[in-house]
Amino acid sequence: MFRKVLVANRGEIAVRVMRACEELNVGTVAVYSEADADSGHVRYADEAYNVGPARAADSYLDHDSVLEAARKADADAIHPGYGFLAENAEFAEAVEAADGITWIGPSSEAMESLGEKTKARTIMNDADVPIVPGTTEPVTEPEEVEAFGEEYGYPIAIKAEGGGGGRGMKVVRDRSEIEDQLESAQREGEAYFDNDSVYLERYLQNPRHIEVQIVADGHGNVRHLGERDCSLQRRHQKVIEEGPSAALSDALREEIGAAARRGVAAADYTNAGTVEFLVEEDPDRDGPLGPETNFYFLEVNTRIQVEHTVTEEITGIDIVKRQLRIAAGEEIDFAQDDVEVDGHAIEFRINAENAADDFAPATGGTLETYDPPGGPGVRVDDALRQGDELVTDYDSMIAKLIVWGEDRDECLERSLRALREYEIAGIPTIIPFHRLMLTDESFVASTHTTKYLDNDLAEGRIEEAQSQWGGDVGSGGTEGDEESVEREFTVEINGKRFEVELEEHGAPAIPTGDVDVGGAGGPPQPAGGESDDSELSGDGETVDAEMQGTILDVTVAEGDEVAAGDVLVVLEAMKMENDIVASRGGTVSQVAVDEGDSVDMGDVLVVLE
Repeated sequence: MFRKVLVANRGEIAVRVMRACEELNVGTVAVYSEADADSGHVRYADEAYNVGPARAADSYLDHDSVLEAARKADADAIHPGYGFLAENAEFAEAVEAADGITWIGPSSEAMESLGEKTKARTIMNDADVPIVPGTTEPVTEPEEVEAFGEEYGYPIAIKAEGGGGGRGMKVVRDRSEIEDQLESAQREGEAYFDNDSVYLERYLQNPRHIEVQIVADGHGNVRHLGERDCSLQRRHQKVIEEGPSAALSDALREEIGAAARRGVAAADYTNAGTVEFLVEEDPDRDGPLGPETNFYFLEVNTRIQVEHTVTEEITGIDIVKRQLRIAAGEEIDFAQDDVEVDGHAIEFRINAENAADDFAPATGGTLETYDPPGGPGVRVDDALRQGDELVTDYDSMIAKLIVWGEDRDECLERSLRALREYEIAGIPTIIPFHRLMLTDESFVASTHTTKYLDNDLAEGRIEEAQSQWGGDVGSGGTEGDEESVEREFTVEINGKRFEVELEEHGAPAIPTGDVDVGGAGGPPQPAGGESDDSELSGDGETVDAEMQGTILDVTVAEGDEVAAGDVLVVLEAMKMENDIVASRGGTVSQVAVDEGDSVDMGDVLVVLE
């Protein structure tokens, strides 16, 4: 087994991996950006290293910085969690090539073949796994999308090769949308997955989303651990996952599981992964879907999933520990027939979002109250504690609530109890939305599809739930305690983090935050330096950033004439693209940002006259 594992991620998944390491008596190393200096995964780790600024591309996605941190820490393995570098074959290859460091995941070769969706579709097709009609080679030109539409019809899904969870996917509903949606999918793929390659699929209108958890070792053993139903989604983003699926018959469940094992074995895959399928729902069905139901391969996620916890709860198998053991060369010690599903489990993603405001992510705030639930069958995966400030530079998910019951009915009842107990004040969350869904007829009956939230659920019901159970979302800030005599600081020396406590005895207030003592001389300075606010030269109406994020694209230049509704800037926030549009027509007198800039809420982007 390994001595020390660096977890190349943040938040709850980093803590989840570190807990598995702790139980195996393995040391843990965190990496963090400047925005995450005080985050929970940094507190939990045995040691931690700063890998760069808040922008993910300059920190968590920086291959060299992460590898250098591993070398400094003398770590002998790297676990990527999910997101960021977890499905980056280039980074996996770099780790494999590094002396004395093991990659905890599938080989870079398997990641490349299954992580890139066109190659994965070819492998699955050859393994007799049903696939959705689509391309097996990347597309680059609008004419290719147009030709696909003429052959298969609309709508068309344009998907990023390295994408997943709806990120990097755009839907083309008619010919006029092709060029814009193709560019947007390529841009998201480059921004989130370091890969602007995209492919096409026929877009299924009302499917269920079923995925199969697999584990495979280096000795030729492939096992599936049952399926999860991830059909409750908002804009292709999962919000509630459960297992086993209440919509599948045992015969169909067996077919899908066998297909997943067949495809993974054909890819020479090792470690943990998830094979995702779209299953055509029958709106007139009476009872579970039978073996005659059409199902199609969607993609393989070559990593641990957010919802792996559901499978852990119903099988009793610790998937992260299995990842570590497999990467260390151990053989799976159970047969497929040994896998038993016990009871039912549901995972609720606790996102810092206001569901009543189109699931808008929180733009800041402090957890004035944070009191998670407990009791029989209740598990919470998180990294936050009361008093923490919300970091808004990354994903909006702050925790996961996982509930187990002997059957689905008990699980639903227990989930409602746990959600009532979950107290969070100071920031908005989607807990009221989750409570609503537990009383929703379609969800309770498990007749919902992936389009249910976007197309069928009345928005007024969400607003009522938010009003009734939304609680105190706070003012977004806290007041300093001028009387405090003890202060805790984070000090970095040569990139390594240390916690220091100081006492004040009537002295002037010491600046809070990280302190850099890297040897440049002079008194310690707050990390991050001073902002460089440039003066605006335009006198017209300003178009401001509605949230903190990164500028992905600037579509206008000084002197351009724009009309109301025209896109001026594309802003990435919480891993979603947001079009910033003109509220009225005018002439662009100044563009205050460039592509790649980080902006805060309220920053001026464009001036219109």
